Amino acid sequence: MSNAIKLPLLTGAGLAPMAGVTDAAMRLLCREQGAAWSVSEMLSAKGWVFSGGRNLNAQDLLKRLPGEGVVGLQLFGSEPEYIAEAARQLQDRGFQFFDLNFGCPAPKITGNGEGSAMMRTPGKIGAVVRALSDATPLPVTAKIRSGWDQDSVNAAEVAKICEANGAQAVAVHARTRDQQYSGSADWRVIEQVKRAVKVPVFGNGDIRCGADAVRMMDQTGCDAVIVGRAAQGNPWIFREIAAALRGGEAPPVTARERVDMAARHFELEVELFGEKLAVLQMRKHIAWYVHGMKDAARFRVRVNQMNSADQVLAALREYAEDNR
Repeated sequence: MSNAIKLPLLTGAGLAPMAGVTDAAMRLLCREQGAAWSVSEMLSAKGWVFSGGRNLNAQDLLKRLPGEGVVGLQLFGSEPEYIAEAARQLQDRGFQFFDLNFGCPAPKITGNGEGSAMMRTPGKIGAVVRALSDATPLPVTAKIRSGWDQDSVNAAEVAKICEANGAQAVAVHARTRDQQYSGSADWRVIEQVKRAVKVPVFGNGDIRCGADAVRMMDQTGCDAVIVGRAAQGNPWIFREIAAALRGGEAPPVTARERVDMAARHFELEVELFGEKLAVLQMRKHIAWYVHGMKDAARFRVRVNQMNSADQVLAALREYAEDNR
């Protein structure tokens, strides 16, 4: 089967997939601040098939909230048959496209020959993209890295293979797997990919503000950008990028806005996952929201000792008053 559905036109900035971060609550908040689209946390295709869809963590990953807009479901795996079967089972779960992860640098993923380890086997990437494209009418995109290491920067070659096998867009994190998230992203690789393929190319790496997004698009010709770590505790970066692309500036974010957003984020997490899990999951998010604020370190220690939603919300209200 060839893709019967065309990928929506994705412009501006999207929210990059991040394990343990880009759940429905995070995606909704970023959408409200201007993210044009987002991608879910990654889901193991083989794990999904083997569990018969009964894995509770996977079920949590699939949860949606009204108002999220365009969202892709990211799958990872190296075996085409499991990618295809997972897609057939998941294509009616409310996501607008599938994204394939060929970029994750985590040792537990690459150790199984998955994620960015697949940059070493371009032919296998082609087989996985083709299997997914043939299995579902939903659009297929791929997230890749520059390469495995500096001696094997092959993003342009891999992007052409993805395009030839049915991918409707390619996102490029302009670091090698060896770099993990350190050093500087080499945006020249994004430019090389843009010249190599006709499908849209999304640039990723070292976008920390609106000006960075404008610079990346000007320098590389990429069609849009995706933002990862800079959106942690900062969904307003999408508002800032949208303003920069129009030649303007977004208003600065106040301390009160940060704390109020953290409280709303927490309430959404409770709605999605229940009190116990939400309290644990929000510890990192709250740390991101209050970073750089008055007495932030002490506040983080305090929140990390709390176990109830009422305690956390009361602490956030108190902290908001202290930062008026």
